[in-house]
Amino acid sequence: MGWNHPHISLEQLLNLIKGFVDILLLLSGYQSSGRLAQWDSNNIKKAFQWGLFFEKVLGSFGCSDDYGGSMEELDAALSEMTSAASLPKGLAHLSSANLTTARHFVLDHLIHTLPLRDAHLRALLMATVEIDLEELSETEHDFLNAYFNKLKLLNTSLHRSIASATKIENCAGDGFTKYVVQELLKRWSKISLMSAVEAGLDVLSHSIRHSSWSEFDDNLLKEQLKRENSPDIVEWLVGSLTWNHWKSKNISYFLDKRTIQLVSGASMIFSAPKIQWVQIFGRLNLNVSAGSSDDGLRETIELLLVGCITSRWTSLIEYMVSVCYDCKNISEQYHEVCNLLYGRSTAPTSKQEAESNILEYLSGLLGSQLPQLWKMSPSLVAVAIPSRSPLFRLYLSEIQIQFRGEFSTMRCCGCAHDMKEHNDCELAERIWPVICMAGGNF
Repeated sequence: MGWNHPHISLEQLLNLIKGFVDILLLLSGYQSSGRLAQWDSNNIKKAFQWGLFFEKVLGSFGCSDDYGGSMEELDAALSEMTSAASLPKGLAHLSSANLTTARHFVLDHLIHTLPLRDAHLRALLMATVEIDLEELSETEHDFLNAYFNKLKLLNTSLHRSIASATKIENCAGDGFTKYVVQELLKRWSKISLMSAVEAGLDVLSHSIRHSSWSEFDDNLLKEQLKRENSPDIVEWLVGSLTWNHWKSKNISYFLDKRTIQLVSGASMIFSAPKIQWVQIFGRLNLNVSAGSSDDGLRETIELLLVGCITSRWTSLIEYMVSVCYDCKNISEQYHEVCNLLYGRSTAPTSKQEAESNILEYLSGLLGSQLPQLWKMSPSLVAVAIPSRSPLFRLYLSEIQIQFRGEFSTMRCCGCAHDMKEHNDCELAERIWPVICMAGGNF
């Protein structure tokens, strides 16, 4: 039957929804320029009023089958709108169903999508109280006392349990404050769980960094073994200690709180269409260039590398924890690196398309600045850049150049200059994770 509403056309409603989407984007905390969006209680009230408008428009259809065609036509138009690559994925599920609870949609963006700074939280609570007081003033003579009585009932119910938020369409009877408080408590509960996980990770990371392998004073044992004329055992012991020191160091990097935050951020950024995250990094690169910040470029490169492994994070950690000492010396491992360099490349699978997009962007960003890769965690580079990538071949070529002591614009150790074998130097630390990660199935 098509759209059938006596007071507003479908085109007019869609134009208003587009304005509502702009408000939701600002509610996520940032303007299109990347600057923080400032929200006071008055503007928050206006956002909720927008939500109430859509609730009333769609609620006016009622339950009659005569309006089924209208809802279908609206959903078809919304599907076309939300499929645009420029629309953030967080709004991709916008439909007539959640527009009937539009104030809940607004509340989600206000509470769950950005840090709740003091000023923002204060403005949200003030707007919530004002909304309830205005609604009560229309039906209650002593509306202030009526509001206090509702708060007492709310306090009693919260002592019993932290219930999930009731559907927003019932808020006219119970008061909007109830739903805001429940959503705040749900967020507090999630943050408490996250804090507990972070505390556990800190303990685990600290334990790995200060494990017996890294603190073990083996000098006395090595001297004893030398006196007993056991050079093979000494070599194995030193190699094992060095291997486990590197292993602890790199696992600590992956379990570090900052790295976990990078993983979370990268997962969110790269779940968006390429056109969107390219724009984000384009603005970041402009800011970095304007400030001439080498730190900014390094952090951007690190985020891109982390973005290549977010889907393999769990298996990567499990593999790194389980991998055992390989008794091959650095020269033997170097020759394996050569085999990787001249080995057969494979084309990326469909599941690896997102990684390929990130690597393509990273290659363009690096350009002639390959030394930036040497500022990253060795294991991060080894696992993030697949052997099929030209960038990986450039990285391994540089390893070859430095191993042979040839001229290089980069210098990570002075072993070749001092006529020493690469053993526990920085170059050796670059070689072992390449071989180690090549044996993993991620």
